[in-house]
Amino acid sequence: MKMKTHKGASKRFAKTGSGKIVRRKAGKRHLLSHKRHDHKRRLSGTAVVDATVTAMLNKLLPR
Repeated sequence: MKMKTHKGASKRFAKTGSGKIVRRKAGKRHLLSHKRHDHKRRLSGTAVVDATVTAMLNKLLPR
């Protein structure tokens, strides 16, 4: 049988060309009015997923 992609994981994580898995940073969804501008700027963009979780995510994202 073909491996199926875990759709919840595919919406949250992406694979780069070199095979690394990237994610969005947490903490920039709501309650933004009291957070400082530099803190919100630091939360923007993507981050590489930690190596301890990469093996599990590779099973959820086979392609």
